[in-house]
Amino acid sequence: MPYFADFHIHSHYSRATSPECSLEGLQRWAQLKGLTVVGTGDATHPEWLAELQEKLEPAGPGLFKLRSIFADPVDRKVPSSCRNPVYFLPTAEISCIYKRGGRVRKIHALLLYPDFNAVNVLNRKLDAIGNLKSDGRPILGLDAEKLLAMALEASPEITLIPAHIWTPWFSLLGDQSGFDSLEECFGDLSPQVTAVETGLSSDPPLNWRVSRLDRLTRISNSDIHSPGNLGRNATVFTAEPSYPLIREGLKTRAPELFGGTLDLFPEEGKYHFDGHRACNVRLEPEDSIKLNGICPVCSKPLTIGVLHRVVELADRPAGEKPPNAPPHEYVIPLPELLAEINGSRPAAKKVVEQYNALLERFGPELTILRDLPPAELDTVGRQFLAEALRRLRSGKVFREGGFDGQYGIIRVFNPGELPVR
Repeated sequence: MPYFADFHIHSHYSRATSPECSLEGLQRWAQLKGLTVVGTGDATHPEWLAELQEKLEPAGPGLFKLRSIFADPVDRKVPSSCRNPVYFLPTAEISCIYKRGGRVRKIHALLLYPDFNAVNVLNRKLDAIGNLKSDGRPILGLDAEKLLAMALEASPEITLIPAHIWTPWFSLLGDQSGFDSLEECFGDLSPQVTAVETGLSSDPPLNWRVSRLDRLTRISNSDIHSPGNLGRNATVFTAEPSYPLIREGLKTRAPELFGGTLDLFPEEGKYHFDGHRACNVRLEPEDSIKLNGICPVCSKPLTIGVLHRVVELADRPAGEKPPNAPPHEYVIPLPELLAEINGSRPAAKKVVEQYNALLERFGPELTILRDLPPAELDTVGRQFLAEALRRLRSGKVFREGGFDGQYGIIRVFNPGELPVR
């Protein structure tokens, strides 16, 4: 039976995160969303690590569960239609900022650990380099290749995954501080990297355009700072939940282990197009190229987005699919669909009430988005939501791409199709 995993998480020890980014908050929201495995995030932070080791207990190879004394009060508040086991996998994100080849490089790396012993061994090495207490995602003056070497010394079972590889500021292939290839970044250790994270502003078809990525498994995660955003991107696995099988699935992409990804439409990401937010300038790559990357309003440099970088490195035409590419499908978070239908914000009281009622009746959010027959919604007076699901599943959506740190907008209805509120 396939299950969904979301590895890229941040705790309440990271900057600009919700207080609900606790183990209890993750336990609750993972069930509401329909996730089976979630990362702990921030395992480098000493206080968060102490909490993880206090509250979690082993639950199979490389996975952990919240001890019943902490889980039971949470689970009682989860609708019975959504209750399912939640497994935690120790993870962390590290920001490597260093000089290489005459340029400052800023690479974010996601680490998956086989156990807490590996976490502690690597943390001792990293603590000698920088302050692990400063943030849930520490900033270290450490070459990404050296980080990988240190991780493998701590445990050969640690998995390093370059995070959100296309975003401009902090990524492997980003315009501002990245490289043009994985090999340029990781050198002789490149074969030890078996997967990359596509990020919110790209999707599998964009990554297909760069053939040098073909050997790498592309995964999707939500990079959450609030647990209500869990599952907006997720990775699908098809074997029993365990870290060894997850790791093998990332290496081989064998269908009996790895099932592909769930992705936001990439235009919703904050860095899809080129642009300059201060001047409300959003441009396709060909237009910003004509302007030599300069904002036509203020004459300052544009922020070069994900699509532009893909086009620069592409050696395949758009739409060409590499052999044996795993499946993927798009999702729009259910609160966003309800907000569009209601003409309000996703956090509005009416949307929250409708969201909770739908989960109570039909089960977790991802089940509703992916599997619920729209006819079942038609019969309970939710014709607009039923139509929204039909359009989502067929890809018939309207896209206004994000740029320069501003999220894009994905809509399923034309103006005038919805009743006036």
